[in-house]
Amino acid sequence: MDIIEIATDLIDEDTDQPRYQFDEEALQELMKSIEALGLLSPIKVRTTGSGRYKIIYGNRRYKASKMLGRPTIPCIVSNVTDEMEIYLEQIAENLTREGFSPIEEAEAFHKLLNDPKFRSSTKFLSGKLGKPESYIKNKCELLKFGNAVKKLIVSGTEIKKDKLTEDQLLPLKDLPIEHRDPLALIVARDELPVSDVKKIAKLFKDKTITDSTKDKLLFKTGSGLIETWSTYEQNKAERSKPAAEPKPTAKAGRQAKQEEQQVTQELGQEQQEAERITTGAVPIVLKLQKLASVLPVESSLTTEVLQSLEAVHSSDQVSFTQSVDSLIENLEKHLAEWKTVRELAKTTSFSASATEN
Repeated sequence: MDIIEIATDLIDEDTDQPRYQFDEEALQELMKSIEALGLLSPIKVRTTGSGRYKIIYGNRRYKASKMLGRPTIPCIVSNVTDEMEIYLEQIAENLTREGFSPIEEAEAFHKLLNDPKFRSSTKFLSGKLGKPESYIKNKCELLKFGNAVKKLIVSGTEIKKDKLTEDQLLPLKDLPIEHRDPLALIVARDELPVSDVKKIAKLFKDKTITDSTKDKLLFKTGSGLIETWSTYEQNKAERSKPAAEPKPTAKAGRQAKQEEQQVTQELGQEQQEAERITTGAVPIVLKLQKLASVLPVESSLTTEVLQSLEAVHSSDQVSFTQSVDSLIENLEKHLAEWKTVRELAKTTSFSASATEN
């Protein structure tokens, strides 16, 4: 492999190459290194006709050398002309270099998979680049996010404020964009760990929560969303618990049998009484008996039952309140009617008593 010096002015950058983001600070550091030690690695170019060359890889080294005013630069001249082979080589080289961003990778893979002049498969790219198919697919998933999110994506796994790693974003990738991108920005702002992002994603994937409620959750902070997730999971667990059954004991068994006999006896008495009353077929008595038979015995709401109000989801609160209002209105109507009946009954009873006297 021959290395030759080529005039810097005869070399053109490849505007279609996969890497296009260059950190200014890193470029300045590279310039200092070249100025002190020279260019340790040559760049690779190909001929384009008319005595000119186009870069295959080594754009940063070329830029740094040109900014230093170097008249020539050491190059390896390639004879490859196949566009696919050139692009794959550019990707492979950049994968070994620092600063090749996840979005640049994703766009490069997407181009190879979808550009008509390439039309590769994930399996083919995996074999050529030595990367698992899942690696390529996950990188492409990053392209689902909007530009505001893409700008924050960085390499590595370290969590930084106002930055996003691939691991932080992947749990959100299947959410609708109206929730996906705002959540990603919350994750970046609040530096949420991947474990918390997975919990939030699970909350937003829950189909029992309405979209309007999810929209409101987007106004919460990262910690607020985790708190909501925790409460929701606790309430869900409580609802799914089977009713606790007390362990049977000999004493409890005897007591239960006695209670059963008592209930049976009471039911028999009630039936006899009902038959006796209905014989006369007095409408008001029948009405009273019918209402009394369906109306449960008053039982005070326990603290535990009242606290279960917290389990009523915000999206169901309006419906729940309307049901309570309807119940109260219905009971108040019954109460007013039977108060009137009671007063009439007293008057009738008084009149009958006076007549007898």
